Amino acid sequence: MRMSAAVLAACLALAGVSLAPSNARAEIEVDVNRGDIRPLPLAAPDFEGQRGAEIARVVMDNLSRSGLFAPVDSAGRRSEVTVEPDFGVWKSLGAQAMVNGKVQLVDGRLQVDFRLWDVPAGQQLLGLQFTSTPENWRRVAHKISDAVYERLTGEKGYFDTRVVFVSETGSRLERTLRLAVMDQDGANPSYLTDGSEIVLSPRFSASSQEITYMALRPEGSAVYLLNLETGRRESLGQFPGMVFAPRFSPDGRQVAFAVEKNGNSDIWVMNLVNRQSRRLTSDPAIDTSPAFSPDGSRIVFNSDRGGSPQLYIMDAAGGGARRISFGDGRYTSPVWSPTGDFIAFTRQGGGQFHIGVMRPEGSDERTLTSSYMDEGPTWAPNGRVLLFSRQEAGGEPHLWTVDVTGRILKPAPYTGGASDPAWSPLIN
Repeated sequence: MRMSAAVLAACLALAGVSLAPSNARAEIEVDVNRGDIRPLPLAAPDFEGQRGAEIARVVMDNLSRSGLFAPVDSAGRRSEVTVEPDFGVWKSLGAQAMVNGKVQLVDGRLQVDFRLWDVPAGQQLLGLQFTSTPENWRRVAHKISDAVYERLTGEKGYFDTRVVFVSETGSRLERTLRLAVMDQDGANPSYLTDGSEIVLSPRFSASSQEITYMALRPEGSAVYLLNLETGRRESLGQFPGMVFAPRFSPDGRQVAFAVEKNGNSDIWVMNLVNRQSRRLTSDPAIDTSPAFSPDGSRIVFNSDRGGSPQLYIMDAAGGGARRISFGDGRYTSPVWSPTGDFIAFTRQGGGQFHIGVMRPEGSDERTLTSSYMDEGPTWAPNGRVLLFSRQEAGGEPHLWTVDVTGRILKPAPYTGGASDPAWSPLIN
């Protein structure tokens, strides 16, 4: 796709942005749909001012991790944001795009101006101003990353987000599982539970401020809602068996989950407004892992009603279940893409675990990853990247990312033991 140049100006306090495009044209592009992705050489010299070097580094780290951009060495170079760059210098370094900026404190607020430049054409593509509190400088860097990513690819960014996951520490015999949350780049990790209970399957609401998860104790299991801003935790209530695998509806007004009793499990849903729950499946097989479509009209789940775990889609009100997976192996943990065009899943077969995707009607199935144990995919909010847990034989689980083509596979920045991740929507 050809990218139009633009001169954009705005004052962005982390809640909104105003853009004003120009009629100029530029020649650089990042085509995310090419069969052979060629990373765009991008320079990000240190921004002027305090925290400038750190902000530029976070921006470059974000963009290079996407696999769509190749960092150009800018060590020792500066570029004033109010002066047109010396494009000849940046061309000689191999850069096709360049980001520069300036950081200053204005009335106690952090103000960051940045520009994105098309180096071969010698034109400005983007100009924005972000304001925030000084301690929020990393979020500003993520916002800049999102703006650059969207301007050069035509797709929304995914950097101003968080990940909730299960942190795993200790020996195999004395494993401590704690609910944890961090920025998508592994920064600012913090624990949400104390490790006194087994926690599983945390999932974000559409607001990104609330999560649901399962907790398992000797006396039984429960599904909880946890508000990340207030720390308030509440149970969904008592059910006639073990309750697990919760997930919010797109509007955040419902939670779907599975209830197991006497060896059988079915899909249930609870209305969070009136706390009324109802059963959606009543098959004698094991039905579990429900996930809503982006418009909330359908639910994908896995069931062994056909003899082995496979993927099925039904109406969100229940009924009309239709099988969509027919490949070899066991299909589990389905999750609908935020854009609605794919369903990701875990498949066990051939002595390995795989992360794959398919269309909602079951076509175009593709295997993206394979290892001793890959499981639990979760989508970035733009539907381009998946985060999942990978464990090698005898090792501990770690987080990895893969893009929807399967060509960009990388370990996530967080290096601790981690499983069962869930990616938040873009933070408001």
